[in-house]
Amino acid sequence: MPQIAQIVETYASQIFWLLVTFGLIYFVIGRAMLPRIQATVESRDGKIADDIAAAHKAHAEADETEAAYRARIDAARAAAQKATQEAKAEAARDAEVRVKAADAELAAKIAEADARIAAAQAEALAGIAEVAAEAAQDIVSKVSGATVSRDEAAGAVAAALANG
Repeated sequence: MPQIAQIVETYASQIFWLLVTFGLIYFVIGRAMLPRIQATVESRDGKIADDIAAAHKAHAEADETEAAYRARIDAARAAAQKATQEAKAEAARDAEVRVKAADAELAAKIAEADARIAAAQAEALAGIAEVAAEAAQDIVSKVSGATVSRDEAAGAVAAALANG
């Protein structure tokens, strides 16, 4: 059978070229291109690992910055509360000083008014004593027809005011 004899010759040349092609592909891809691809992949993996490390570092720095920020905010809040309390205390002291000053001023005005009232009362009492002495003179002269001196009428009025 001639076809079978041709198969060996045809297949032998095809197998030879197949082996040559695979050999070339192996050496070109396996020895030349594959190391470059592996180097690129390793470089990329290294860059990704470096980027992840940098991201973790940045995250840690951001956490530290946030903690410092919160500490500063808390310190500022405490300082503001302290300043507010001091301002309230000072305002209370100022108000107390003003109230005491106003109390002293009012006490002085009250004392002055009491003195004026006492003077007016004494003047009024003196005026009443004079009027009462004159009235007593007039009443005695109209009722009994006797004349009483001014000093006697004033003495009688003074004695009556002292008893009553």
